Amino acid sequence: MRTQFYLFLFLLSCSTTAPETPTPMSEKKTLWDKGAMVSAANPHAVNAAVDILNIGGSAVDAAIAAHAVLGLVEPQSSGLGGGGFILNYNFTSGNLIFIDGRETAPSDARIDMFMKDGKVMDFQEAWVSGKAVGSPGAVALYKTAHDQSGKIEWSKLFNHAINLAENGFEVSPRLAGFVQALESYGRLSINSGSKEYFYPNGSPLKTGDILVNKEYGATLRRIAVEGPKAFYSGAIAEEIVTSASAEPNPGSLSLADLRNYKTVIRPVICGSFRDLKICTTSPPSSGGAQIMIAGIYDHLVYNSKNKMDRITAFVDAQRLSYADRDHYFGDPDEVEIPIDALLDPKYLKLRSKERFKPGQTPTPGDPSKLIGLKKQIPSWGSDNTEEASGTTHISIIDFEGNAVSMTATVESAFGSHRWASGFLLNNEMTDFARKVPEDGTRLANAVAPNRRPRSSMSPTMIFDKYNNLLMITGSPGGNSIPAYVAKTIVGVFDWGMTAQEAVDQPNIVARGEKVKVESSRRGKKIEKILKKKGYKVINFGRNEVSGLHLITVLPSKLDGAADRRREGKVVYLKKKSEE
Repeated sequence: MRTQFYLFLFLLSCSTTAPETPTPMSEKKTLWDKGAMVSAANPHAVNAAVDILNIGGSAVDAAIAAHAVLGLVEPQSSGLGGGGFILNYNFTSGNLIFIDGRETAPSDARIDMFMKDGKVMDFQEAWVSGKAVGSPGAVALYKTAHDQSGKIEWSKLFNHAINLAENGFEVSPRLAGFVQALESYGRLSINSGSKEYFYPNGSPLKTGDILVNKEYGATLRRIAVEGPKAFYSGAIAEEIVTSASAEPNPGSLSLADLRNYKTVIRPVICGSFRDLKICTTSPPSSGGAQIMIAGIYDHLVYNSKNKMDRITAFVDAQRLSYADRDHYFGDPDEVEIPIDALLDPKYLKLRSKERFKPGQTPTPGDPSKLIGLKKQIPSWGSDNTEEASGTTHISIIDFEGNAVSMTATVESAFGSHRWASGFLLNNEMTDFARKVPEDGTRLANAVAPNRRPRSSMSPTMIFDKYNNLLMITGSPGGNSIPAYVAKTIVGVFDWGMTAQEAVDQPNIVARGEKVKVESSRRGKKIEKILKKKGYKVINFGRNEVSGLHLITVLPSKLDGAADRRREGKVVYLKKKSEE
């Protein structure tokens, strides 16, 4: 196998002409002939998706089955008590649909709900508070996606997860590690249900323990028979509200909030990178940041012969894009977001000329000034909200060429640590700007009733100039998600890497004045390069833990990758004629 770092440096020394990429087809074929593929964060989830595909299920069917399993075997990352985004692609029609299943704030949420004694509540305290719990969107997300593109009967999608829940599964090293690491905080013991589940007999779960969750199995059985109404009303909903309303720091989530929850179909946003098209999810997602990073990066490396330029360009493109994301992005139903202006190629070109010197703090750009908008855009205040990295991602292509990019979350590890009906509730409200500015400045991502907090989740697909699908990508990672996903786009289509090589590259996250570099042999060399250029570099150890799950479409087959930083798995299924 190629030594990735030296390949990276070699490519950096080449001209800016893009390396060879998957050969575009001149026209869309009427029949997909490349088989199917699943990439997800746990082997059990992948197996569930594969089983669904093999009995004729769609990519959406497989994604639902996989995520229902992930909520069981990977509860630290996502589950029924959280939410997510789905980017759903139909091969025959070429339609690309974004389904927003983001959690929503309670109807009586207040802008100052995370303020305490005149100061912003410490994140650790806010994390496990009932105030942090929003209306979960995952089950509604399943139903909306299935209504659009499901082929398998709804009730059958949950069989794999039900079987694992009722008969037990082996605790993975990652799950055991999280439970043990959080023991000292005592957070999972807040609720008697989570305490009994994660600390049986008073001791934390260990790798290899057989874990049974009959509550979860019973919840899924009800959802399988009754649909989402079993979750958003009745006994399950009552348990959710009771758990969110418990001490300490009880929240205000109500039965009406759950009953009134709805998914939203939002615009898909697209932008160009070389002769490719990046299509992703619009706000409250941060998908637009992928387009911004790629566009600015392209301008920064144009005609450059310096081998270091591609590293520094990737860093500077992130710094500029994050500054804009942090300033402008929020819930589009509540605040005006100049997304078209921010993604305008003219703006990205001009924005790239504002490249900051190392040490300077990046500031947001002004599209009104740079591209002469007739309408003045809103001026929001600076928001440096931190998002914890308790999230997961699934990439799937089915036997008909339909594809799903799904990112789901409960926010921080194990969400709010509050238990209801066999699953954990999210702490998604901490994704809002918790601090109320003393100067009265309005924030795009402020807390408000029924509002959806800004999210870094960015499920993304790449198409060639003929609108043929070339890539499905996405990752967990909190605020680092845009950097992770951008790495796969640039890695494959500019650095000439395979899917797995792009995923394996050291993570580099540049938000604000500092640059975080993942600790590894290759990461240390990149760190050294950046320090010589004058950047404030933080060696982030192994904490820059992405969960990239990636599929690329090659001329005659599929290539996939699962992030080795987690417990992911990728499976390629040959086209049925070859079996």
